Amino acid sequence: MRWTGWPPHRGHLRPRVGAVALALAATLGGTALVPPPPASAAAEVPTDLVNPFIGTQNEGNTFPGAAVPFGMVQLSPDTGHSTGYDYKDRRIRGFSTVHLSGVGCRIGGDLPVLPTTGDVKQTDYGRYAADFSHADETARPGYYRVRLSSYGGVTAELTAGRRTGHQRYTFPATDKANVLLNTGQSLHRTVSTSVEVVDSRTVRSTITGRGFCQDTRPYTVHTLTRFDRPFTAYGTWKGDEVTTGSRNSTGTGRNGAWVRFDTGRDRTVEATTAISYVDAAGAAGNLRAEDGSFDRTERAAREAWAERLDDVRVQGGDRTLRRVFHSSLYRAFLTPNIGSDADGRYTGWDQRTHRAEGFTYYQNWSLWDTYRTQAQLLALLAPREARDMALSVLRVDTDGGWLPKWGYGTVETNIMTGDPVTPYLTTAYQHGLLKGHEEEAYRVLRRNADGVPAPGNPGVGREGNAEYIRDGYVPYLPGRPKRKPGDSDFHQGASATLEYALADAVLAEMAEGLGHRADAARYTARSRNYRKLYDASTGFFRARGADGSFTGPADPAKSVGFHEGTAWQYQWLVPQDLPGMVELIGGRDATNRRLDSFFAYDRLLKDPARTAREVWVHGPYDYYNADKYNPQNEPDLIAPYTYLSTGRPWQTTDVVHAALTLFTDGPTGMTGNDDLGTMSAWMIFSAMGIYPVQPGGDTWGLSTPVFDQVELRLDRRWYPNGRFTVTAPGTSATDRYIRSARLDGSPYGRTFLTTEQLTEGRRLDFTVGDSPSDWGTGRRDAAPAIG
Repeated sequence: MRWTGWPPHRGHLRPRVGAVALALAATLGGTALVPPPPASAAAEVPTDLVNPFIGTQNEGNTFPGAAVPFGMVQLSPDTGHSTGYDYKDRRIRGFSTVHLSGVGCRIGGDLPVLPTTGDVKQTDYGRYAADFSHADETARPGYYRVRLSSYGGVTAELTAGRRTGHQRYTFPATDKANVLLNTGQSLHRTVSTSVEVVDSRTVRSTITGRGFCQDTRPYTVHTLTRFDRPFTAYGTWKGDEVTTGSRNSTGTGRNGAWVRFDTGRDRTVEATTAISYVDAAGAAGNLRAEDGSFDRTERAAREAWAERLDDVRVQGGDRTLRRVFHSSLYRAFLTPNIGSDADGRYTGWDQRTHRAEGFTYYQNWSLWDTYRTQAQLLALLAPREARDMALSVLRVDTDGGWLPKWGYGTVETNIMTGDPVTPYLTTAYQHGLLKGHEEEAYRVLRRNADGVPAPGNPGVGREGNAEYIRDGYVPYLPGRPKRKPGDSDFHQGASATLEYALADAVLAEMAEGLGHRADAARYTARSRNYRKLYDASTGFFRARGADGSFTGPADPAKSVGFHEGTAWQYQWLVPQDLPGMVELIGGRDATNRRLDSFFAYDRLLKDPARTAREVWVHGPYDYYNADKYNPQNEPDLIAPYTYLSTGRPWQTTDVVHAALTLFTDGPTGMTGNDDLGTMSAWMIFSAMGIYPVQPGGDTWGLSTPVFDQVELRLDRRWYPNGRFTVTAPGTSATDRYIRSARLDGSPYGRTFLTTEQLTEGRRLDFTVGDSPSDWGTGRRDAAPAIG
């Protein structure tokens, strides 16, 4: 054994990594001896590196079907899983128009369409579902194909436009080739539907549904499907009754229409489905705007993805690692989704029709998840769309009376807790995406931070604000009845307090930047409210009851009041004041001991991939009764980067690279739900060595990239330099430690960048080796507290 370049104050030593590191190399796709030449990826087409099946098994809840970046339509097969598709299933119930990538509860699945042959006798898609094999299934960005072994072997192909889904069915020769359009069965709870055969080529429907994790207000989707040739017969069904020649059907249960073709000579049938959240006229307008052929639409979708994915170019690693990386990039660009029609109209949260002038209106806001990683990725790589998304969030307030928490379509679900909208919008502010709207955004964020929505408003906002502002914490009141559908901050008082405090900190930064200094001081003071939860007798955060006393088990692994986590996992959610948190725990050495226990660091060094899978991960929804890192869920995604503030930046790299082994090129290659690109964005940032360690703030933590080079091609309209390049020549599972760094050619010793350095700089160059150095170990090298 030999020791090289180790800082003397480090607390404990360890030898060079040898054979153990080969596990990381094998899983991450690197090589422990000789890194691949940079030219290895030169001839690759980005779209060829995407595997849409990643995350379709073991509750990743992704979908393999066709979509364009941020498109309104995600045309994809449903196999019986609650969120649409599961790779283990072997029957397809239909190809439906709306899916969200990686959600944890059923939603969407509107208008499942299935090609069949013979007489139409069954009306339940669980009974008429078609068999298929993965051997006869293909997916790539913007395209999906499968051969159905049922019904004589129909081949289905799918592609998509911005507001349309395009289908092409190749039937056997028959005079009874059918297409079933099921309006009454979706992934969500269907309230009511209507379907109408408009003419010999067109079917129109209206679908009203509700529900996401819990009940919600209803929302409505309008569809218009046009076929490329006339039907030879048609009909509808209601319940179990199938009627030939009927043009209309309305109901609250199973409901739908069927159309028939003669495929004796021409075996191919094409159909285009447009949707609108406004009205039937909106669907018709969207169809006119995108009524091209299947091949033309598929070509446009492929080109849209090629352009989008080409914004990040990597060199090094092997093809498997590059596939995992580009697949993550693909998933991160699927949401939020276009909500306005081609004419600019959209349905607001007041359920009235509005028009977006000068911007595209977006919807679907999984903010509790996306504010941590995906919002920052879009701000960098899709600033034009990210600006429109931020303006759309402001429209939610204008139209509906309050900012969103977890919005689906045209309604608030109130799922999850805390105040995620504040760091989401302050991220846009930090990147200059709110130009011209800064004061408007600040005004509504200030109202959100200091109040609660009116009783008649469907949103809950910061539900525990009155108590939080008065006492400095949200009390844990598990028996308190919910006043509105969704989750309650009072049921998760401890984590809600931490989330509010984080939001206060980043709002303070925005207030200071806009010259509201009194507000900035007030919010900065409130951002330290996390300390009100600290129980000196246990050394951990604990929930507090209405009387102010700590409540629940003293064991932090069995704590109460933390949403989808424990006190062990939430103790690191203080990115606004890591120096203060470290001081509470007892200083750097005490914090490092706790971090080492949390990550099972000694075991990780011996077998990183096995530790990640067997010690950290237990099940996709196993959130509680744990004292270890959970890389499958959001609350402690930031935790590996805490070592950057405790003088051991190399341990951040060790933990991050171990966590990256959980992302693989297969159906089980996600870590839990992808949550609308949140986990995918974590992978992207962590793989390239730059991570938003203060979400909603101005700070990016640094670790060792897994590629020799990553080049971000930035939109010059927003970021004039046009690109930012990160290099780490020779990085591998063994040579994974930062020895030194240079920013735009000058030596750089800090473990973080500011947003300005990232967006106005040109390159960050790392020198790496097989053992740690003293790079980034000084107290001044860590990110400062906010305020």
